[in-house]
This record gives sequence, structure tokens and C-alpha cells, in this order.
Amino acid sequence: MADIRDQKALDRVAEAAGGAQGAKRGLPPVHLWNPAHSGEIDIVIRKDGSWVHEGGVIGREALVRLFSTILRKDPDGTYLVTPAERLKISVEDAPFVAVRVDAGDGGLTFTTNVGDEVTAGPEHPIRVETGADGEPRPYVEVRRGLEALITRAVFYELVELAEARDGVLGLNSGGGWFPIGAAA
Repeated sequence: MADIRDQKALDRVAEAAGGAQGAKRGLPPVHLWNPAHSGEIDIVIRKDGSWVHEGGVIGREALVRLFSTILRKDPDGTYLVTPAERLKISVEDAPFVAVRVDAGDGGLTFTTNVGDEVTAGPEHPIRVETGADGEPRPYVEVRRGLEALITRAVFYELVELAEARDGVLGLNSGGGWFPIGAAA
């Protein structure tokens, strides 16, 4: 794999992503693209959801949102994918952060730090791991294996909405049942 470490590479990916996305917010079909060029780019998505390029935080929210639309999770890592190139990036935890939840008739709808909205259900499951510190690490799948870490404040809201079944605390959403911990 080639190692790409310059501003021109970042600009090239941004230009390609903008062209692939088109005029509306819809997500490009990155799962269908198999570009000939593959490499790496020094981008890290931190645990807090911030994006860092070559050590500096990418402060342009519009650029981060654009890049978020061309993310793809492959068996060997997470990539920014355009029709022309596939560039591996680093992700410290999850590529997105769920910063809000709304409970409605259809279930629990999460909003991420990059503006995605997803209703938990069989296609967008909620799962909870236990971190090394013993604390719960809740996630919701946003799309095709890409997850959002649910913030602590949002998780507290979920606990308030949860119900107990057979000693398990869980949530109903979108036709699915998602255990989040042991009932007290």
C-alpha cells in the first residue's frame, strides 16, 4: 500500500467525495466501488468523534460530514472510498458518536455527530460491551458495519426507557429487543 501524507491527497479525496455525493445528502454507493488505487492516509477518527489529519484536528464540519459519507468498513479496516481510490484510515473506537436519541412510535432514533439519523432495529442493532474499566460501552450500527458509540448521557436516557425481562434490562425499537444490562 502506498502511504499518502500530504494536503494534496486530502484535497483529492475531498474533491472526489464531493463529486461522488452529488447535489443531495444521499449516501454514495461505496459498497459497490472497487477502485484500482489503494493506499493509506494519515487520518484518525478519535474516540470522541473528532477527525485528525497529520496531527491536526479537521475543524471544517462540512468536510468531516462529507468524508463520513464515503466511509466503508472492510474486513481489514476502515477506508475512505471514492470511485478512484480506497484509503485506509485509523479509528480509535467507532467512526461515529450517537449524540442524541428520540423515542417515537417507530422506536429509538439516534442522531450522530455527523448528522446521520438511524432508528434502532434488526438492521441497526444496539449492542453493549464492557470496557476494560468495567464500564458499559454501548453502540448502535449506523450502516454496513459502521457503528456509533452512544454517549454516556444518551445511554442514561436509554436506561430510563428500558424495561426488565427475565432479569435483563433491554429496549424495544424497530421490531427488535436489545439487552443493555442486568436488571437490578
